[in-house]
Amino acid sequence: MIETQESITAKLCSFARACHSNIARKKIFDDYLAYDLMGKQEFEEIGHLIQNDFEPDNKDNNEDFETELIFSELNRYIAPIPLSRIAFAEEKLLEFAEKYPKCQYVICGAGMDTFAFRNDNPNIKIFELDHPDTGRYKRERIRELEWNIPKNLIFVPIDFSKDDMNEKLLKAGFNPEIPSFFAILGVSYYLTLSVFEQTIKKISELCQTTGKVVFDYPDETTLKEKNAERVHTLADITERLGEKMLHGYSFSEINTVLHRYGFEIEEHETPQMIQKHYFENRDDGIRAFENIHFMLAYREEFQWKK
Repeated sequence: MIETQESITAKLCSFARACHSNIARKKIFDDYLAYDLMGKQEFEEIGHLIQNDFEPDNKDNNEDFETELIFSELNRYIAPIPLSRIAFAEEKLLEFAEKYPKCQYVICGAGMDTFAFRNDNPNIKIFELDHPDTGRYKRERIRELEWNIPKNLIFVPIDFSKDDMNEKLLKAGFNPEIPSFFAILGVSYYLTLSVFEQTIKKISELCQTTGKVVFDYPDETTLKEKNAERVHTLADITERLGEKMLHGYSFSEINTVLHRYGFEIEEHETPQMIQKHYFENRDDGIRAFENIHFMLAYREEFQWKK
């Protein structure tokens, strides 16, 4: 199963959303609560990290980082993926909620996700799954900000390396008979295909009615020498920060895993489609990554075979 904690790469994604919301004139996705939830101290720490070439040992937190100095690096290597994938995922979630007025939204590895506090639909029951330490930190930030926790939000502390996701969700009040939408964002990069498959299997076991899953994944060109420079640079950055990209998946591999557990592909956004839908005619250097795909899959009532 997936193992998710509030990693440095997750903080980089939060930083990118916060910075984009505060600065960008033409917004791909406006996470207007990202900066508040992240907090000034952590925001500054990540800014210093980027300014010092993503080398944690080189950063000097006694100096203010300069947005102008990191803008190019941020837009080239960090911002494109988290901005476009959250825009895609939430767009599909809201479409799902329109079709199924009473539904459940499960965020695997929620981190500093702010959807629950931007959402105005009380009929979406939200389950945020994350490592206990991350969840504890997030709740502390929420208390400091004096935000009211929505009644339809449930925090589910889980150590994915030890705990059973389905047991945790059921204990938290997840109803397998209610249409459910699962998000697995920013995770597949660090999983082998077999571990990713176990996650899809768990979701399939849990849903007794209509379900959808949205995720992003790096394709099979990811670790090849001929791939674009920034693809290799991003892989180098994440490895230096302690998170090595393990695999690139082919469409055929993804399709096989989904079919095995009753899922059908509803939408597949290729890098070219992502570029057209989210980055066309921009003048700030943000472009779709050459190896990243988005996937939305659905299943009706299905009995998978052991």
